[in-house]
Amino acid sequence: MFLIMDEILVGDIGGTKTRLAVARVDGVAVAVELLHEATYVSRDYNQFADLVVAFLARVDAPRYAVFGVAGQVMGRVAQTTNLPWRIDADALQRQFGFTHCSLLNDLAATAKSLPALSADDLFNLQTGELDAAGNRAVIAAGTGLGEAGLFWDGDAHQVFATEGGHASFAPENDLEVALLQYLQQQYDHVSWERVVSGMGLRDLYQFLCQYRQCVAPAWLAEEMREGDAGEVISKAALNERDEICVETLNCFVKLYGAEAGNLALKTMSRGGLYIGGGIAPKILPMLKQGGFIDAFLNKGRMRSLLEAMPVNVILNDRAALIGAALYGAQSAPL
Repeated sequence: MFLIMDEILVGDIGGTKTRLAVARVDGVAVAVELLHEATYVSRDYNQFADLVVAFLARVDAPRYAVFGVAGQVMGRVAQTTNLPWRIDADALQRQFGFTHCSLLNDLAATAKSLPALSADDLFNLQTGELDAAGNRAVIAAGTGLGEAGLFWDGDAHQVFATEGGHASFAPENDLEVALLQYLQQQYDHVSWERVVSGMGLRDLYQFLCQYRQCVAPAWLAEEMREGDAGEVISKAALNERDEICVETLNCFVKLYGAEAGNLALKTMSRGGLYIGGGIAPKILPMLKQGGFIDAFLNKGRMRSLLEAMPVNVILNDRAALIGAALYGAQSAPL
């Protein structure tokens, strides 16, 4: 059951950027309207509270606040994975005078948004069975790799967060074995996040340059130095400006699909697998080519099970804000 809430402060706290907004929730229609919104570069702030101060200088503080955090949420405290922030809901509540403040994992927030998303917010990669029902799962590559599940209890989906993106990377062929060995020289532990994320795109490109015994062209090296390397590589691949960038993105899509299939099996997500995060909508032309679904299905005897699962890309980049608002409307004290 969702409440009707006129104003709730919501946030999507990521390793690269953080979005804050004031939202209005129609609990009857299960709809969320974002009224005031701002985006910040996360690393420009020493702590999350400083960012909230900047936002609330522009709007009146709502009574309720819910923040989705890219990291572990333990009770009322969260530690961001790719930022040095420790976020304490009780401390925020005292500092800003909220009646109630809640934290949840950012992928759990994205999972919470699914009831409010329309057909226009999704792109279907695999139809699956008609009227598919049961558990669902969400995977999202961005700065890092997030994963969450939605357990079907017979009446509703119950969202749960995971840290599945930090499970050990498992190569499937000689090229991926070489990739693993390359990454092991740089990291104590090679997780799926090390290959399926923005930083994974950068490392995958550098590996392929070494593996193919070539160097990045000057224009690409300069763009990678001046901007987000993963985004530069993706754009160069989509525009077919560099052969190694194209190979990088093809490998990335395949690895993304392979881990999505792992998650779908582990959560038995017969109700559907959803691809969130900032990268998927930007590389949608590549996802449409079939490499993602081919890798998703490549699970031996479990192929038919995976073929029955709908697979959708979440196109709405405000999904985590929407989910945080719905979580607040569901959990806020009356």
